Amino acid sequence: MTHFIFDVDGTLTPSRQQMDAEFQKWFINFQEHNSTYLVTGSDRNKTLEQVGPTVYNFARRVYNCSGSDVWEQDENTYTSDWKLPELAKQFLTQCMSESEFPLRTGLHFEHRPGMCNFSVVGRNATLGERKLYVEHDVRIDERNRIAKAFCTMFPDIDAKVGGETGIDIFPKGNDKSQILRDFDPNDVIHFFGDAMHKEGNDYPLKREIIDNDFGVCYNVKDYKETWKFLKSVST
Repeated sequence: MTHFIFDVDGTLTPSRQQMDAEFQKWFINFQEHNSTYLVTGSDRNKTLEQVGPTVYNFARRVYNCSGSDVWEQDENTYTSDWKLPELAKQFLTQCMSESEFPLRTGLHFEHRPGMCNFSVVGRNATLGERKLYVEHDVRIDERNRIAKAFCTMFPDIDAKVGGETGIDIFPKGNDKSQILRDFDPNDVIHFFGDAMHKEGNDYPLKREIIDNDFGVCYNVKDYKETWKFLKSVST
């Protein structure tokens, strides 16, 4: 059977924003004729806010928190109880204090089932403040440097750059690739994501799909490119 798996931020929606209305209408029609799944680092409430309840519930399964909080429509079928260790939080707090980026907007640690999202600028940042941090991060590669240092310090915990401003922190192995436990090896998977580079949070799932010949991966730059690819594979 053929399945379509989608990241959300940067793949189905602009980062942290809602789906484009025209694309959303087209995508719902696509879901009616295809087997679709969502996998995102965000929690259920944020995902519902971004894609809307129709897209969310038309998905056969939604893997929130990179697969550590799993939903089938309104039924929660699995939730991890892992929490970020205090020593790891102290390390990230120190990294934040040493950052040269001047703005701090609050909510620097967002705890989700099975993971924690860390952000130097904070998840309360406005779109303009997020843009400033993105420019800073592109210039000095801050998030990748923090993630690499974290993984060296805490070898049993993983850190992956996610979205535009955050770093996803979770137990080693509890990345997006964990969702493959629910798929048959004979299934054909089409996976769409915007962070498939080695440090990105879509990479572990991409690696498993490609290494095991489970299907095709599409590294997209935005929802428009996702839409373009989907039109080509659904005709």
